[in-house]
Amino acid sequence: MSDDAKLKTVRARIDEIDLQLQRLINERATAAQAVAKIKLCEDPRAEFYRPEREAEVLRRVKERNQGPLASEEIARLFREIMSACLALEQPLCVAFLGPDGTFCQAAVLKHFGHSVRTDPMGSIPDIFREVEAGACRYGVVPVENSTEGIVSHTLDTFLNSPLRICGEVSLRINHQLLSREADIQRIKAVYSHAQSLAQCRGWLDQHLPHVERISVGSNAEAARLSAELPETGAIAGEVAGEIYRLNRLASNIEDEPGNTTRFLVVGKQDAPASGDDKTSMMFSTHNKAGGLHTMLTPFAEHGISMTRIESRPSRRGRWDYVFFIDVEGHRSDANLAKALQQIQLAATQFKVLGSYPKAVL
Repeated sequence: MSDDAKLKTVRARIDEIDLQLQRLINERATAAQAVAKIKLCEDPRAEFYRPEREAEVLRRVKERNQGPLASEEIARLFREIMSACLALEQPLCVAFLGPDGTFCQAAVLKHFGHSVRTDPMGSIPDIFREVEAGACRYGVVPVENSTEGIVSHTLDTFLNSPLRICGEVSLRINHQLLSREADIQRIKAVYSHAQSLAQCRGWLDQHLPHVERISVGSNAEAARLSAELPETGAIAGEVAGEIYRLNRLASNIEDEPGNTTRFLVVGKQDAPASGDDKTSMMFSTHNKAGGLHTMLTPFAEHGISMTRIESRPSRRGRWDYVFFIDVEGHRSDANLAKALQQIQLAATQFKVLGSYPKAVL
């Protein structure tokens, strides 16, 4: 058999598989619509987005994958199928830190898929208010970066918000130097978010040591400004460069190759256990020797692994702090439930911010 004949046979087989895939995807969509009808009969205000269910499905997809596509790629494909099916059940609006083209928007699309409607907000408190008011069902906010640490605005907003954490997203961050200029030597000022300027400090010191660095609300806003202003550059992602039609003068300029930002999904409802979860909480303790040790001891006694601890001023009094803790497990797990009960009794202020599935993608 000639090579042309072999190619024709393989391509015919691909066409057959595509037809089967299309038929099966639409069957899945029909089943999703049936689920919606059943839920609406039981409760007209039913929630269709189930973070624990989606996490379980994506984990199974990765576990049973045998290649040649990588498990992450297969999971991303299923993520988009699930997103399209969910849109048939209940279109979702998700608030993010705008404008369009930010890494926060990229985190929304990674977690929810491209069939959701994204709504850009001007600040992190605006995201919380939009979800609290019901204008958006969920919001996505940055909480920490592997290079620069915690995003304090997000933790501070949790202090007075009733919203719950119902998911997390881990996003690899690659920074590009973008500009309407074609020559890096013409750049006299660089715009970016303060976190991004800090994440690229070493590169800027080496390549643009005398250029002014100007902090703005987001990387996408930096790209918009650079598109309007001559002799300026912006540190932002590829999507922002495409939106504002900027030249890429340098790629991957972040100082740490593994630069990653963690985002939280906030909403009004709790997420049931998925089998591989985290729980976030905040508490205050009496200002006395050993106070924090007393609060953390129940985790050790009940075999709970703590993955993060941060402190922020409580704004209730001088030198009074609130501690934000992440631990492994769901609040409904017996051992964690016991630990939380002990901590609540000893705390001067205590709130579980949410239990939610660990990031799958």
